[in-house]
Amino acid sequence: MSAAPGPVATTVAELVGRRAHDDHRGLVFEAQEWSWRQVVAEADRRASLLRHLRTDGPFHIGVLLDNTAEYLFLLAGAARAGAVIVGINPTRRGAELEADIRRCDCQLVITDSTRSGILDGLDLGVDPDRLLLADGPGYRDLLDAVPATGGPEDPPTPDHLYLLIFTSGSPGGPKAVRMTQGRAARAAAGMGFTDQDVIYSAMPLFHGNALSAAVLPALAGGSTLVLRRRFSASALMDDVRASGATYFNTVGRAISHLLATPPTGHDRDHRLRFVLGPETSAPDKEEFTRRFGVPLFEGYGSSENAIILRPVPEARPGALGRARRGDDVAVVDPATGTECATAVFDPSGRLVNPAESIGELVGRTALANFEGYYNNPEAEAERSRFGWYWSGDLAYRDDGGVFYFAGRTGDWLRVDSENFAAAPVERILARYPGVAGVAVIAVPDVRTGDQVMAVLELEPGRSFDPDRWTEFLAAQPDLGTKWAPRYVRITGALPVTATDKVDKRPLRMTGWETSDPVWHRVGRSDRFVPLTPEDARALRDEFAATGRLDLLG
Repeated sequence: MSAAPGPVATTVAELVGRRAHDDHRGLVFEAQEWSWRQVVAEADRRASLLRHLRTDGPFHIGVLLDNTAEYLFLLAGAARAGAVIVGINPTRRGAELEADIRRCDCQLVITDSTRSGILDGLDLGVDPDRLLLADGPGYRDLLDAVPATGGPEDPPTPDHLYLLIFTSGSPGGPKAVRMTQGRAARAAAGMGFTDQDVIYSAMPLFHGNALSAAVLPALAGGSTLVLRRRFSASALMDDVRASGATYFNTVGRAISHLLATPPTGHDRDHRLRFVLGPETSAPDKEEFTRRFGVPLFEGYGSSENAIILRPVPEARPGALGRARRGDDVAVVDPATGTECATAVFDPSGRLVNPAESIGELVGRTALANFEGYYNNPEAEAERSRFGWYWSGDLAYRDDGGVFYFAGRTGDWLRVDSENFAAAPVERILARYPGVAGVAVIAVPDVRTGDQVMAVLELEPGRSFDPDRWTEFLAAQPDLGTKWAPRYVRITGALPVTATDKVDKRPLRMTGWETSDPVWHRVGRSDRFVPLTPEDARALRDEFAATGRLDLLG
């Protein structure tokens, strides 16, 4: 039987409890299936184990696993036990990874043989016997030795901390976002899935995208959750067809990778109703719907969850969405706090007043939704200046109240005293035939301010033609005179975070001092020529001669 609908749950522990007698198919992982009743039984075994192993101090459990059934059992078990899951980012290494775990006061770390190697030699602040291998015999022995006790004797409240989710690609390093049981339960109920839905999730479970857009909604709706250990573009649609998925979620460049796979005669042979794909480029969004016959929505919701923007299907390409009723969301000048002008578009839909309309996305009534960062008061203070929530994202808004993404606050460029954001430039350059991905970054100018570098990832088999590139730039009517790149760097693959968002930090660190091919314009010329090693050394010498060598990586 499937559990009957009831009042909205106020905690994740309550959501899990509602599935305790639900015989509907709950989880599919590789060749195994579990009903929701069986999932809850496994969760209660983990809850008992966590309670048994609990020591004094914060009840924080570090989890370093792929998207496995064990991860779901721990998420549900921790909710019942009142424990806090700390999702460890497996792309971090060395001292940074060590600092992540220690900062979150983990008293236990659960990993497996495929991931444990990255912890070798690190001082995690936990005793060696409290580093557990979930696929090892010792872990099974521990589970068998501790009887499951069912639901908690003292149920957690909505204010009880449940998750610490590391932000990705944040200036100053990842921050551990606090998510309470109450906020997680509200996120779970927001998408309206039912037991007729099959939710496919291949995005990493340590990140808020997979939790809030797949795992928690499946739990709330009694839907079937299909987990894949790691994202695979080549296997995604085969998995979708085989599982009967009605929905999947992505983030970053995942859709771009999917579209790079060869078309097949059964691309539209599936049960998908819609797909969620934040940060999918407008061309990829259009091509995905054309090829697979499925609408793809973006929307907006950061890990902090303070600002939520609902998708608007009829909006212009690149739209994030509208604010919820009653939410005061604005675009403001971060220097003055004054609201920016409404965006103006030409008849073809191109933004014509970026300098006046782009600012930081701010929630002026959103601080109540921001639950803060764990053990990081400086970052909390930066986010909550003047009683507002500052998102760290750049945006602009049209006269219909629809917001559009314009980059991160670190994506401002200043060329010849003109400030502008990277994302509108990236959208223009993405029109260039044969481009698979674009990142626009600032590189230092030897005199003052910045110069624009376009980092291009080309489609397989394509090569960079400087003459065609120059012709292309000249033909773009909305490319501002200061926006035209001075440098073009051709890379085999744009660097990405663990959630497949473009990571500009390594690009900024190297700039034009790279083994990638780099082309540049000399003086006032529009013509691009190769940047030779001798040219690169001459540029470095110029910075040294003017005492500005510290600006280079």
